[in-house]
Amino acid sequence: MVENVPILSHTHDGLTVEGYSRAAVQTCWRINELKLLFDCGIQPWDFMGTPTMFISHAHLDHIAALPAYVSRRRMMKMDPPVIYLPDSAVDDAWNMLQQFRRLDRGAMPCELVGLLPGDQTSISREYIVTALETRHTIDSLGFIVHQQRHKLKPEFVGLEGNEIRELKIAGTEITDEVRIPVVAYTGDTSPPGLDKNPVFYDAKILISELTFVAPEHRKDKIHKHGHMHVDDYRQRAEKFNNELIIAGHLSTRYSDAQVRRLVKKALPEMLDGKLKLWLD
Repeated sequence: MVENVPILSHTHDGLTVEGYSRAAVQTCWRINELKLLFDCGIQPWDFMGTPTMFISHAHLDHIAALPAYVSRRRMMKMDPPVIYLPDSAVDDAWNMLQQFRRLDRGAMPCELVGLLPGDQTSISREYIVTALETRHTIDSLGFIVHQQRHKLKPEFVGLEGNEIRELKIAGTEITDEVRIPVVAYTGDTSPPGLDKNPVFYDAKILISELTFVAPEHRKDKIHKHGHMHVDDYRQRAEKFNNELIIAGHLSTRYSDAQVRRLVKKALPEMLDGKLKLWLD
């Protein structure tokens, strides 16, 4: 296997989060068990086998490797991928791919699907992805992956198996659909992207951005440019019901040691031990 991009990996509750994220450099994420990619600022070789991608916004560090992803799948005789992205970015993304087609003399087979906030996409019989409005300097989306389960209605709990079968045969709806938020991805966003979508706080795994950590950096300027500061996490510490919070997209102006020191100072308990910094 060609390993042409350094990526990190972390497994929680049967789901493996892989990727690389640094502000203004590259951002890409994969949840392999869900056959799902988020963003394409860089394209690890083995990520190309994942057929479905959701792009949060069209900044270069989140979309630059899209032509490589599409082209590699074609060269390896894989089916064209399906790529979901903000609706306003579809035409320009398609035009970009066609420019590379002319430069490369190779086809760029794929399906681009525009999304608006609230749109839902079924990625399997069990999982559905909902697009959520976030707050950045251009149109942007976050995504929440729900697991769909069916739970026996309370009035039928305790019935024998043959009684349940008879109800089903008679056409009685005996279950309710339950949606469990398992993975949330914010992309780049200022705090309203979280606050206006409280489901982000309830997902088992939250992949969020934490671009700035130094206390001297102005919060108003950070928020204006659609990003988060560690103090934004501290001020919302009680809201995070997640089991795991992965903080990525850290600014390159910090070393890893600086990030760890400053985040530990602001959040000594690391959000009850749930916060993981996505660092080398």
